[in-house]
Amino acid sequence: MDMNEIKEIFFQECEEQLAELESGLLKMNDGDRDPETVNAVFRAVHSIKGGAGAFGLDDLVSFAHVFETTLDCVRSNKLEPTQDVLKVMLKAADVLADLTNVARDGGSVDPARSRGLVKELEALAHGELPSASAAVEAAPRQVKPVALAPAPVEVAPAATDDSGFQPIPFSFDDDFGADEVPAGMPEYQVTFKPRADLYAKGNDATLLLRDLARIGELSVHCNMDALPGLDEIDAEGAYFAWTISVRTDKGEDAIRTVFEFAEWDCELDVRRIEDTASKGDDELPMVPVPFDLSALDDDSAGQTVQVVEEAPPPANDVAAAVAAAETASNIAQLAAARVEKKEAAAAAAAASAAAQNNAAAAGVGQTIRVDLDRVDRLINLVGELVINQAMLSQSVIENDNNGTSSINMGLEELQQLTREIQDSVMAIRAQPVKPVFQRMSRIVREIADMTGKSIRLITEGENTEVDKTVIDKLAEPLTHMIRNAVDHGVETPEKRAALGKNPEGTVRLTAKHRSGRILIELADDGAGINREKVRQKAIDNDLIAADANLSDEEIDNLIFLPGFSTADKISDISGRGVGMDVVKRSIQALGGRINITSKPGHGSVFTMSLPLTLAVLDGMVVTVAGQTLVVPLTAIVETLQPEAAAIHSFGANHRLISIRNSFCPLVDVGRILNFRATQADPVEGVALLVESEGGGQRALMVDAIQGQRQVVIKSLEANYTHVPGIAAATILGDGRVALILDVDAVVGASRGQSLKAEMSYAAVG
Repeated sequence: MDMNEIKEIFFQECEEQLAELESGLLKMNDGDRDPETVNAVFRAVHSIKGGAGAFGLDDLVSFAHVFETTLDCVRSNKLEPTQDVLKVMLKAADVLADLTNVARDGGSVDPARSRGLVKELEALAHGELPSASAAVEAAPRQVKPVALAPAPVEVAPAATDDSGFQPIPFSFDDDFGADEVPAGMPEYQVTFKPRADLYAKGNDATLLLRDLARIGELSVHCNMDALPGLDEIDAEGAYFAWTISVRTDKGEDAIRTVFEFAEWDCELDVRRIEDTASKGDDELPMVPVPFDLSALDDDSAGQTVQVVEEAPPPANDVAAAVAAAETASNIAQLAAARVEKKEAAAAAAAASAAAQNNAAAAGVGQTIRVDLDRVDRLINLVGELVINQAMLSQSVIENDNNGTSSINMGLEELQQLTREIQDSVMAIRAQPVKPVFQRMSRIVREIADMTGKSIRLITEGENTEVDKTVIDKLAEPLTHMIRNAVDHGVETPEKRAALGKNPEGTVRLTAKHRSGRILIELADDGAGINREKVRQKAIDNDLIAADANLSDEEIDNLIFLPGFSTADKISDISGRGVGMDVVKRSIQALGGRINITSKPGHGSVFTMSLPLTLAVLDGMVVTVAGQTLVVPLTAIVETLQPEAAAIHSFGANHRLISIRNSFCPLVDVGRILNFRATQADPVEGVALLVESEGGGQRALMVDAIQGQRQVVIKSLEANYTHVPGIAAATILGDGRVALILDVDAVVGASRGQSLKAEMSYAAVG
């Protein structure tokens, strides 16, 4: 695996960490104060920083370090995560995502924006509450990592043992090591000498030593021979080296893993000490470092970290004092980190113990990364397998009239296995909509800031799974709909307060399965659609006739017309009339439909109904004027045989069918698709009752039903050209090509809309 592949894996993991970061911050914003949630947020930023440091992504490292420092204040209960604080952190998460994207794809991030957030994060780290409008420096300033001052350490003389070695007792909780290190444990010697680049990239030798302490018992020797005099010290230099003795049963690989993000910026040597009992003259004399850290942790029994420095100490007394002070600072930071983690670990211990039994029973889920092209190839092959299996079954049926042969029985088993294989392969592509929903959180924040509104996004059903192809194409229409809801739907806080509403508006995004499809609803508690304004705008833009008689449903659907907008002026958010038009076309391209329900003064609900997959569908195979068509089963409510008494004429060319004391328009599919010149007799055919785009019902008239089958979807547009009224094509068991009906297009044509043109209400009424 070359470096580019490793880097690509890093960016893939960054996406997961950024999603975890935003999810955790949103939970905290909702009042979640679980230490594990806070720790998960901290770990996400820390992991991104560590990986970025390994690849020399300095801007990302610097910003992540400042962010991490502020989050550490929250972990240690030095900073209360109020909504104002979390608002800053959510913005910081957005910038961190931007810096990650820039590191991967190139480009740049607005330096003024990042500098402003660095100042706000630094202020939070120092206990300053966030201001309403943070000042942003005009002159460029390099982002520098900030560090919290370590807790004061009381330096007290301590007695040493006969070897001149002063052990420093330090307690480690169970999260970082065993309570006891058994006798005879393998011992390793680690020589660690950082270069200046290690610190420049935001890494910290103290944190590395802390992580090393998780896997065993340490004895740390600090070498300060390279430390110059005070007047010669470079503030960005690296002068210390460490010789570390580690007693652990986890092996050399575990030790090297601790340094995996720093190994390019340090000199590292790890070797096992075969005879730990006698080191003889190889061991250097040691000078005690008299720091008593027992006051930091009352629970000082257990593991110990022994910190000593190799002799001789620097000759310059001032340099020695500086070295001792820096060593004390490092040790204090190490101790403070352990103490801060102790409370979180204790709080999480009960939850961990409760979940342990379930985890043992259910097992830990494992995942692998697979290139999407390979999955697509597998799905295509399974699709061809389904087609060939259907062809084989058709041939056997044609040559075996009694249907009892062993071959026929074997084919039935093959059909069941093929269906199971197909379902399993499709499940591989199925992914939760959570990543798309999480992206909407940022859009809501940005548009709310631009419009001066207070908006709260609530998401439900994030784990609802759908084909990845659908997910990839869902982001754009959802983005336009979110922007529309925040900009046009929800009122300003002042107006909402005047109306007796909560000044904070709510946008709710939900997903759920229904009848083999996925329903995604976007609801807001805003002003609803102003139908008078919408109608007048459509007349002014010559989109409808001035005397057009439109229902509320038809008026609401005017917002989907190309070029339509209710904005009084063009802004960065809206006004050009392309957003909702894109939404409708995108949803239709996915084989879905979108409906609007709006109540003036109470808000609007946009409902999208989409297929779970674009690869296969269950359909009803029908015959129309000698042509074979497939009608998606999810669109069919019921089938019925029309009776002459139930058919009623309406106007010159329209007919209605009476179904359970209600009337439903009867649509001749063959006439709509120009398969025949005259309308067929309904009594001689079959009616398929389907749900139309607007929520009403239509009865599609076909000549006969051949049966119900699962078919593989083949794009007609990619292989031939777009055919009005036809969504796609498939191959039947007898080798014939069958067209898959676009139910919404056929229903729309029955209302007077053209199959070849976009929706238009100019002739309505």
